[in-house]
Amino acid sequence: MTPRIVVSADDFGLSLEVNEAVELAHRQGMLSTASLMVAGPAAADAVRRARLLPELRVGLHLVVIEGPSVLGPPFGSDQLRLGVQYYFSPAGRRRLQAEIAAQYRAFAATGLTLDHANAHKHMHLHPTVGRLLIETGRAFGLRAMRVPAEPPSLMRACGVKQGSAARALYVWTRLLRRQGARAGLLMNDWVAGIAWSGSMTKQRLLRLATHLPPGLGEIYFHPATRQTTELAALMPGYDHPVELAALMDPELRATLAARAEFVTWVNPRRA
Repeated sequence: MTPRIVVSADDFGLSLEVNEAVELAHRQGMLSTASLMVAGPAAADAVRRARLLPELRVGLHLVVIEGPSVLGPPFGSDQLRLGVQYYFSPAGRRRLQAEIAAQYRAFAATGLTLDHANAHKHMHLHPTVGRLLIETGRAFGLRAMRVPAEPPSLMRACGVKQGSAARALYVWTRLLRRQGARAGLLMNDWVAGIAWSGSMTKQRLLRLATHLPPGLGEIYFHPATRQTTELAALMPGYDHPVELAALMDPELRATLAARAEFVTWVNPRRA
């Protein structure tokens, strides 16, 4: 079967440079989908742009680690500490539940249609975060969710050597997939964007195009029109402009289109 791919961007609303890149890549490139940080510093600008781009599908990029909160101070970056709180601490779970509900309400207040949901740093792989993202999201019309399952076999075929941690992460995604299946959510079969996160170059993606797995996949990016000190501090080593260049590259788009069908999340159709 011909692979189907959703081409998406994370961190919409994080900065004006990210928002500019999302708009450019949608208008002139192959981007169909973006995930919105509703409490991001440039969220209002992202919403304004999205309203002018009726074909851009926008979902919630839930932030419960290393980023802005709707209800309180920003979340820290200590994944282990937050993970323990979210699982074992009643107070931590209450804050998490309230924050997730607040972020869905903030998204609903934009008037945009909720296309999908995922989480910053893939934090919805945490069983409590995943459960609450799904349960709360269903009340707001959630129909689709990213499962960050990047097949080790795909990366090996692309020349990426991965260790046991990457293989364990792939196995762990089965829990999130079971949670989503019980809720009747549409989910991708595979993703590309984890091993090459921050450096999704044209050359790497041309290699990926020759090894696309069957089923519904998501190729996600972190584009920006320029590298700022703020972006560099948040994501050291990321080359946001090179990811925008890949999204805009006509040769890459044609190569992918020859091997896969560009679709969108809900009721997948040609994008």
